[in-house]
Amino acid sequence: MKTVLVVGGGGREHAIVDALSRSPQVGKIYCAPGNAGIASQAECVPIKDTDVDALKAFALENAVDLTVVGPEAALAAGLTDAFRAAGMPVFGHTKAATRIESSKEFAKQIMERYGVPTAAYKSFTDYDQAVEYVAARPFPAVLKYDGLAAGKGVIIAADLEEAKAALKDMLLDEAFGKGKVVIEDYLTGPEFSFMCFVDGSKVYPMPLSQDHKRAFDGDKGPNTGGMGAYTGLPFITEQDRIYALEFIMQRTAHAMVTEGCPLSGVLYGGLMKTPQGIKVIEFNARFGDPETEVVLPLLDSDIYDMFYSVATGTPAKPLEWSNDVTMGVVLASKGYPGSYQKGFEIEGCDQVKGRIFHMGTKCQDGKLMTAGGRVMMCVARAASIAQARDAVYADVAAIRCANLFYRNDIAHIAFE
Repeated sequence: MKTVLVVGGGGREHAIVDALSRSPQVGKIYCAPGNAGIASQAECVPIKDTDVDALKAFALENAVDLTVVGPEAALAAGLTDAFRAAGMPVFGHTKAATRIESSKEFAKQIMERYGVPTAAYKSFTDYDQAVEYVAARPFPAVLKYDGLAAGKGVIIAADLEEAKAALKDMLLDEAFGKGKVVIEDYLTGPEFSFMCFVDGSKVYPMPLSQDHKRAFDGDKGPNTGGMGAYTGLPFITEQDRIYALEFIMQRTAHAMVTEGCPLSGVLYGGLMKTPQGIKVIEFNARFGDPETEVVLPLLDSDIYDMFYSVATGTPAKPLEWSNDVTMGVVLASKGYPGSYQKGFEIEGCDQVKGRIFHMGTKCQDGKLMTAGGRVMMCVARAASIAQARDAVYADVAAIRCANLFYRNDIAHIAFE
């Protein structure tokens, strides 16, 4: 039986652990650092996800057969490079390949060079030049910090005052560190997420999903890490999916091979169906969160085979996916994504019929407590979106906690 180490401690990693726990080949799962929910399916190890040396030492000491990397910060820290140098199979991109996410400018240059459809852009390090450029362009304007910013480095400025404030934040005050800003044309249309397993030029697509970034119903309020997601998108045709696979996902995989930094993990395409066709909003170098929590429960084949094939560069068996759909609703601490309190007891999880993926929880004196902004996600699988919606909101209603809130309109576009 195989021993697997999953790196990370959020809802995404819980979904990965959950999928691995269904593999007949996997005997032991470790998760570093893990969380209270993951602890029911894996042994949690108190090692930070970016502590490359400690993770490598642990994997060697415990005869780990495969390591699966969840968070982008661990990839950007060079975890894959270190494990490969030690001859250990690892699922996740090298530091060079992770630039598709860790540098917005690098991603834009790749798309421009290889004809991957995206919005027109320009990069700046100088505040005055950036202001001059944005002032001469139509609003709204999309401003992106060039590096990793934990999902908070994108501002859609409605006017020049907002743009100036965001540029000051990023370039003068260096809120995310010293770096560049990419200014893009604003695109319109519904967004969706397309995740694929990628090994060099080989691309294995997953079901499409859509997440909900805004905190409150009606897509109102501040941007978050994601308040819910669903699969079975009614606004995307099979023709759309094939176009996105061929001209975006596969073309980008080939481009990265040509550039000498092939992908070896998950390529996440944040895409938009604009009136001019499907275009790339952003690429991520790993599983999306909360999309992973609604996509992986649909996998009917053994995920260990895919992880190990990509990690070792060997041909993978075709994936089998259910025809069902899923819907997931995030329960978050009141005040999130701003300041919030932790340490509230959560009850009722034993009443839930679907899956619960833990994001920010901890066990204290035998009780389950809140320990983060996004706390947990209820996910239901059913034959239709309407059935999945009914099931997931029944599960959400069963959870009792004095300090949680959630959106009541996940997948609203499917019912409009």
